[in-house]
Amino acid sequence: MSGPVPALGEATRAAAARLLRRCDELAAVSASPAGVERVHLSPEHARVNAVAAGWLAEAGLTTWQDAAGNQWGRLEGAEPGLPALVLGSHLDTVPDAGRYDGILGVVTAVEVAARLAPHRAALPFALEVVAFGDEEGTRFGTALLGSRAVAGTWLDAWWDAQDAAGTTLRQAALDFGLDPARIGEAARRPEELVGYLELHIEQGPQLEAADRALGVVTSIAGARRFAGRVVGEARHAGGTPYAKRRDALVGASQVVLAVERLAVETGGIATVGRLQAHPGGVNVVPGLVEFSLDVRAEHDATRDDLLARIEEHARASCAARGLAVELHETHSAPGVACDADLSASVVAGIAATGDEDPLRIWSRAGHDAMAVAAVTPVAMVFVRCADGISHHPAESVTLDDVGRGLDALEAAVRDLARRRSAEV
Repeated sequence: MSGPVPALGEATRAAAARLLRRCDELAAVSASPAGVERVHLSPEHARVNAVAAGWLAEAGLTTWQDAAGNQWGRLEGAEPGLPALVLGSHLDTVPDAGRYDGILGVVTAVEVAARLAPHRAALPFALEVVAFGDEEGTRFGTALLGSRAVAGTWLDAWWDAQDAAGTTLRQAALDFGLDPARIGEAARRPEELVGYLELHIEQGPQLEAADRALGVVTSIAGARRFAGRVVGEARHAGGTPYAKRRDALVGASQVVLAVERLAVETGGIATVGRLQAHPGGVNVVPGLVEFSLDVRAEHDATRDDLLARIEEHARASCAARGLAVELHETHSAPGVACDADLSASVVAGIAATGDEDPLRIWSRAGHDAMAVAAVTPVAMVFVRCADGISHHPAESVTLDDVGRGLDALEAAVRDLARRRSAEV
């Protein structure tokens, strides 16, 4: 980056303040009075869709909710029926979430559409905004349900997935007012689309460390997730000598430690986010431990090698203690490289804000863009977040960074429009 970044204009500062207020408004729509929690096909999902639809209509877009529960808006271009450039992100959250993960991308997309609405006659494509209903996978354990439906990669086996209360995805869809038999109607065809641009908080510390407001995403890590079990034998904690113990929690603890060590050694990322011992008595040797495992890396080969090493260690270390270990895959998404042509417009958009040589970053976190890539080219812009904290109430962005993200996304769309018009 050469020289100081120019100060924001007053119009952009006002717009950025509006975006932050909208994030606050959506954060108030929560299933939990103690924090932000908004899951797929819930009453809160319906409420934020309605709010987003209002903003889209106010911006001049035609609105609809698709067969998967995603909220859309469309602004026609120079002529009706042109293929669409899609902007967006997601409105669902993890439990006890921050207020910007996904949400900032949606409200920014709405604002960009509002800015471009008076100039629609100059657009060589339509502009669409999407608010995906499920990226996190919080409720049913399978992430990217909204964007996978749009990409046409929906699997009917997902309908049988259950939430913690035992409600199936199929029943939740019916309760939401959707018809599971019509899920295919949410899928878009490649010829309908120009591409997909997603603005998102970084969820990591690289931009902050480099003192940059914005970054260009080069690729998105492919993730695989598992539900794991270590099976031993529950026995009396006082009466069972160590030589006879088949302590599932001790075995699981060795697996957890190995997960971190092997991830560091291979350059991948692996996380055990949940660990539950059964039967859970203070005076009982645990006979069963259930755990989650999330494995990802910049390249799929690295990720799969890391997973193989974790499995090998887990089976060997557990077998040495008379334990069995099981891994059941619950989610798999291949890594995705962002499109060079769309990314060139993202670079131009960021450069228009004063950062002439934007930082390139591969995304350790998954995003809707990785699912959408199955049907159309994708690119992403990252916005700095304080200390890289995300999936936590401490998630934080600044007004200036939000304003620069807004200006950059608009400039990226304008750059792509100029280049597409020149090609005609």
